[in-house]
Order: sequence, then C-alpha cells, then structure tokens
Amino acid sequence: MMTQEDRNRAERKLRAAGRIAARHLPAGLPPVLYLTDVDRTPDPVTTASRLPAGWGVVYRHYDHGNRHITALRLAHVCRKRHLKLLIAGDPVTAIAVGADGVHWPFAMRRQARRWHGRFAIMTASAHTPDQLRQLQDTGFDAALLSTAFPSASPSARTPLGAARLRTLARASNLPVYALGGLNADTAQLATSVAGIAGIEGIEAVFGPRT
Repeated sequence: MMTQEDRNRAERKLRAAGRIAARHLPAGLPPVLYLTDVDRTPDPVTTASRLPAGWGVVYRHYDHGNRHITALRLAHVCRKRHLKLLIAGDPVTAIAVGADGVHWPFAMRRQARRWHGRFAIMTASAHTPDQLRQLQDTGFDAALLSTAFPSASPSARTPLGAARLRTLARASNLPVYALGGLNADTAQLATSVAGIAGIEGIEAVFGPRT
C-alpha cells in the first residue's frame, strides 16, 4: 500500500520528469500523457482534475457504456486545467467533445489518413521497433512506443530498456513517448533517454486522495 508520503514523493518525481521532457518536445505536445484504462483507471475524470497544466490525457475507454458522457466530462476538466485531450481511435467523438486530437492504435493507422489536418495532435502506437519505423513520414505528430520497462500488464512484451529506447528514439523522425512499466522512477530514465516521456498508470499517484 502506498503511503501519503510515498505518493507525495512519487508525484514530485513525475512532475520533475515532465519538466525535463518539456524542454525537448516540439511546441504543442504535452510532456506527459496519462492513458486511461477501463479496469486500472476507473475514474479518469478525478485523476485528470489533479494533473499538472500542460500534461495530456488519452481517453481509451473504448467500449465503456458511459464513454461519451465521460469524454464530455474529461473535455471540460481538460479545458479548465489546460490539459491536452486525445480520444483513442474515435475522431467523431473527438470532434463532438472538442478534444485536441486523436490517438490511433497501430492497427488503425491507415484510417487516420483522412483525418490529418483536422486535429492539433495526432499520435499513434507502436509495439515493436518495426512498427515504429512504419510510422515514420506518415503525418503523425508523435509515436507511443512500448514496452519500455518491465510491466505486469498482460499485453506487455519484452521490455526495451533505456539503452534500446535511446537508440530507437534518436533514429526516429517522430517524437517518441516511452510507454509500459512507467512509474515515478522509470519516468526519470525515460526522460533522460530522449528528452520525452509518456507516462501511463499514474492513478496510484494522481488518483483520489485517501
């Protein structure tokens, strides 16, 4: 169980990692992305209401029954707190709620072509170095690359590690966000890799206070 002191320490580390990442990112891209998950982050609105200004939220509750209502609530919170909001795989909902952009799963990358120019931010996922290479010069603003560090997630692959991430990020013409196994400590490694970071699974730090 994470104590309040542990949470405060982790929050300071995450904020510091975000500040480092922000120095190296193109204008308009958030230094940290909070990815929602219907099981692990059941209350994304509360978490978003605690994130630092300038960070981003990727709303991924794909099949949730109250998805549109939650997206509207998230959009309101994000505007109020100056956060960037991306809707995963759903440009129609993104337009309806006034989101900043769309995050595309790798399998949907070709569907994104007709939406280029409609949003301020368009990102895509890559789960292997080869997938990252396929995203080059395709019009996306950034790639989210996993699995960065060891992760207990059932979908996690063999972790790339800091050295491999550094090599891949430097070879990419897209900003690369490191995903998978991110916590307060590995986030600092991620930001030192290429000056950018995507941090998921931060409900334990920025979620509801107990």
